Amino acid sequence: MGSFKPAYIETCNRGLLKEKIDHAYEILKACTLCPRACGVDRLSGEKGICQTGERAIVSSFGPHFGEESPLVGKNGSGTIFFAGCNLLCIFCQNYDISHEGQGIPFSTEEIAKAMLSLQERGCPNINFVTPSHVVPQILAAVEAAVKLGLRVPLVYNTGGYDRSETLALLDGVFDIYMPDFKFWDAKVAEELCDAPDYPEVAREALKEMRRQVGDLVMDGQGIAQRGLLIRHLVLPEGLAGTRQVMRFLSRELSPNSYVNIMAQYRPCGKASEVPGLRRNVTDEEYQDAIQMAHQEGITRLDERRRVFAFW
Repeated sequence: MGSFKPAYIETCNRGLLKEKIDHAYEILKACTLCPRACGVDRLSGEKGICQTGERAIVSSFGPHFGEESPLVGKNGSGTIFFAGCNLLCIFCQNYDISHEGQGIPFSTEEIAKAMLSLQERGCPNINFVTPSHVVPQILAAVEAAVKLGLRVPLVYNTGGYDRSETLALLDGVFDIYMPDFKFWDAKVAEELCDAPDYPEVAREALKEMRRQVGDLVMDGQGIAQRGLLIRHLVLPEGLAGTRQVMRFLSRELSPNSYVNIMAQYRPCGKASEVPGLRRNVTDEEYQDAIQMAHQEGITRLDERRRVFAFW
C-alpha cells in the first residue's frame, strides 16, 4: 500500500477507538444499531431480527476472488462473512447464512486473528460482509488487531440498511464503504425484505458514507485505498429501479461514483413466491441497466467479466 496508512491506526493511537467501542456496546443493551430498532438486550442473550446476541457469528473467512476489481488484487479480498442479517431479502443467495444463521460464534480475539491471518496471506484489505448488526464486535476486534500489527484498509460490505448514527461511529475506522443500493421503490422493498423505509435509509446511509470517505481512490496497481464503492443488483422486470438509483448516485452523491452493476441475480431462497423474481436477469435487461447508468451520468463502472447462466 506504499505510504498509505489506514484511518483506524490514528484513531486507535488517539484513544478514540476505545470510546467508539464503549458507545457501540452500550447500544446493544437496547439494540438500535440498525433501522429495525428491535430494542432487545443483546448483552443478556436476547435476539432481534438479526438473531445475533453478544458474540458475532462467523460463517467463513478467507481470500475471495469474486469481489470487485479494486478489492481483489493478486491475493483476493480478505473476506469475513458474518451470519445473520438485518435486511433478510427473500431472494438472498446466501440464504443459509443470512436467514438460517449458519456459522460459529467468534470472540473478539478470534475475529482479530482471522483479520491478521488474511493480511498475512497477502489480502490487500479486510472485507467485512454483512456487518451492520455486529458493529461493536468489529470495532473491538479492530482494536485488538491493530495492537498485533494490522495495517490494511477495512471494507464495510453492507446491504445499505444502515443507520447514519451507527455509521458515524465508524468515521475514522473504515476507509472503504461498499454498500448495496437494492431498491428504489418502497413497495418493492416492503415485499422483498419487509423494509419499506429501505430506499430512504439507503439514501441517507450512502450520503454519510461518502461524507466520510469520498469517491473511490486507488493506488498505482488499481487497488482501492479509500472511498465509496456502490453495488446495484439488476432484478427482473425492473424491480430494482435502476434508472432512479443511478440518477440519485449521479446527482446527489457524485457523477464520479464507482459502481458495480451486477447481473448475477438468480432465484434463490423464497424468490419463487414473487412472480417477477422466478427467472434470471436477461442479457438485454443487464445491458439496459448499463445504458441507464451512462444516460444518468454514471460511467465509472466495475469492469469484471459478467457471466450469464440460464436454466
